[in-house]
Amino acid sequence: MESLCMSLKANASPIIVSKGRSNGGTVFWGETIRGCLKSRDFGSQLWKSLRAENGVKKAEVGVVYSILSPKINKETLNFEAAKFETPEADPKKVASIILGGGAGTRLFPLTRKRAKPAVPIGGCYRLIDIPMSNSRTYNLGNGVNFGDGFVEVLAATQTPGEAGKKWFQGTADAVRQFVWVFEDARAKNVEHVLILSGDHLYRADYMDFVQRHIDSNADITVSCLPMDDSRASDYGLMKIDGAGRIVQFAEKPKGPNLKAMQVDTSILGLSAQDAARYPYIASMGVYVFKTSVLLKLLTRSYPSCNDFGSEIIPSAVEEHNAYLFNDYWEDIGTIKSFFDANLALTEQPSKFQFYDPKTPFYTSPRFLPPTKVDKCRIVDSIISHGCFLRECSVQHSIVGVRSRLESGVELEDTMMMGADYYQTESEIASLLADGKVPIGVGQNTKIKNCIIDKNAKIGKDVIISNADAVEEAERPEDEFYIRSGITVILKNATIRDGTII
Repeated sequence: MESLCMSLKANASPIIVSKGRSNGGTVFWGETIRGCLKSRDFGSQLWKSLRAENGVKKAEVGVVYSILSPKINKETLNFEAAKFETPEADPKKVASIILGGGAGTRLFPLTRKRAKPAVPIGGCYRLIDIPMSNSRTYNLGNGVNFGDGFVEVLAATQTPGEAGKKWFQGTADAVRQFVWVFEDARAKNVEHVLILSGDHLYRADYMDFVQRHIDSNADITVSCLPMDDSRASDYGLMKIDGAGRIVQFAEKPKGPNLKAMQVDTSILGLSAQDAARYPYIASMGVYVFKTSVLLKLLTRSYPSCNDFGSEIIPSAVEEHNAYLFNDYWEDIGTIKSFFDANLALTEQPSKFQFYDPKTPFYTSPRFLPPTKVDKCRIVDSIISHGCFLRECSVQHSIVGVRSRLESGVELEDTMMMGADYYQTESEIASLLADGKVPIGVGQNTKIKNCIIDKNAKIGKDVIISNADAVEEAERPEDEFYIRSGITVILKNATIRDGTII
């Protein structure tokens, strides 16, 4: 009796695993079997059997093991697809790269003196805390440690002259300039790279994302979510097939090109009603790559492409899958979206909240005392640590760390970022005696529909309400801007007593 092992490639006829060097035999579990069987006849017979008995037109990947008699043409052939279990995602084999964002022009003036991920949010957090905490919750961060290398590279790009032209030209270029990290011994076990953005608000299980990427054996997986007509043109949009493969990608399409990207989003599991409301599939700007694929795309396939969303992803569209994220997610890209996302935290119930003991959000520890509240009226608001509130009214607002609100203050629909340091009671008394304004908000001041940046000094009897409904205004000399009808008081600004904005 003769033994034979054969493999079956996807969408192809059977082929022999390996032939013997000299006798035309086959290899069965590492042992060479003498070649008395007509291997070609075996393959042909197997293929005919599959088509005749089972109506098979396309074959799945599998392996055929058979014990045959010499009368091969009379032998019944059985095909059993091999069962392969995908490995479980290991956080130690995943590197998380968080992109710091570009110039932040849409978030100006909040980005006038800081990078986008450093912008405060929610009273005591920063935007960078979101991806950092999501990564830490699921034990990411043990794979690649940028350490001192990150500082070294930044210093090289901040020098004047010719070297100063080497600033990162986009998201892909930023990662490209760090490819040396993956050649380090500490990164030798990294099999997948997670690319994250530093200006989004959401809670996500990154390891579930990576596991889906591994299960599908995709080179690239793009996290996506359903999107409505009003915001679709602000994002990269995609079309997918029934298997979740991305078949078309368009970066921020407009007009007819936007309508052409409409799809039946019920394929994502949405109800018919929700599918009608959200006819687009938008990229979240969150990707997971096989490490080898990422390095190949950046250094060999597309060495001149600088951006993932507009260049790398559309060019490699045939190589990646989509991963549905159907939970709260907000791109904090503009003053209005930043303002709305912050105030939405005060709603009852809120669509997103930082309070979850199982998946907490971490931030820099400040070791501040509890907030002191003296005869105040507070409605639907968030009050952070270390504040002093005296006989004031706070409604639908966020009050950041170390804030000081004096008696008679009315705060409504306002995001107050707080302060980086305290001024003592004696210092405040001395400033007031000299006709100066201390950090915080002075007596009888009324503020509405406003963002107050860090360390702002707002005097007494001030009114900030934009009563004339101005949409856009540039007033740097007066230390404020108006964006989308929202008044933004600059960081370290001084608003004198009695000022009306």
